[in-house]
Amino acid sequence: MLTMASYGFENECKEIHDSWGRINQLIQSLASRTQLERQQIRETYKAIYGEDLVNRFQEAEMMSNNTNDTAAAGISPKLCAALSLFMLEPHERDAVVAREALEQSHHTNYCKALVEIFVGRKSSQIFLTKQAYHTRYRRQLDQDIANIEPPNSYQKILIALVTSHKAHHADVSQHIANCDAKRLFETGEGSPGAIEEAVVLEILSKRSIQQMKLTFSSYKHIYGHDYIKSLKREHSGEFENALKMVVKCIHNPPYYHAKQTLYESIKGRTEDKGGLARLLVSRAEVEMDEIRTIYKNKYGIELRDAICESIPSGDYRDFLVALATK
Repeated sequence: MLTMASYGFENECKEIHDSWGRINQLIQSLASRTQLERQQIRETYKAIYGEDLVNRFQEAEMMSNNTNDTAAAGISPKLCAALSLFMLEPHERDAVVAREALEQSHHTNYCKALVEIFVGRKSSQIFLTKQAYHTRYRRQLDQDIANIEPPNSYQKILIALVTSHKAHHADVSQHIANCDAKRLFETGEGSPGAIEEAVVLEILSKRSIQQMKLTFSSYKHIYGHDYIKSLKREHSGEFENALKMVVKCIHNPPYYHAKQTLYESIKGRTEDKGGLARLLVSRAEVEMDEIRTIYKNKYGIELRDAICESIPSGDYRDFLVALATK
């Protein structure tokens, strides 16, 4: 039965259903749609055909992976995975990304994906993501992060970020920012030894992302350079490297996404193989214009052209380009 919210998308759903063997047409039908339109298409498709469109993409991905025959599934596994993520609501998508990230064997991989979530989402969104994670996997996201083995610095920082979404106040304070900036200096480059992890983790766990942004701005105003510079000393270790990733993402998310995720993925300089599709899917309707501009200014090439140069021609590349130019 069609709901009022989904009424009017019957023709689109029929087009999607009938064009399953014509993948490029399927891509064009979906890539240009907004989040709300995709949600309505998903509801309408299920009402008409009795099947969740997301599940169909996931089943096609499994079939293609198991048979190693894209013709059998009608669609490549990479494209299936990207389309299924694209059709999910944002909090559902983040839950899936978080689970896949935690199943990675290398901690820098899962840290990148989770940092994008915990730094780039509001606390209300994080709450919905945790609910979706529990509903889908019957597990607690916080607990899964805390149970990562072996324990490492990336895990410590993620736990602090998780805690910050529970404890912080919505309002930002210049006074708190100045005090935190001084504490970061005194326990970092202002001291002769290694950075005091406990102090940094305490600040991260008690402050909102907006408050941390103000702190880093205050740090530069007081000491004349970015906080990130203090983390590039010779004795920097795993904790400093993990912290650098988080600070860069907090300080300027579009620049971080353009450089640390897109450029590194396009150039094959990262083990985070899903980073390119993950970022394009999640930010296509959020800040892609700004990311594209930063990418062009920094690397002298349009993002779509960079994707075309690095990804073999085909439906998967077509979908990524559609998202990059959305």
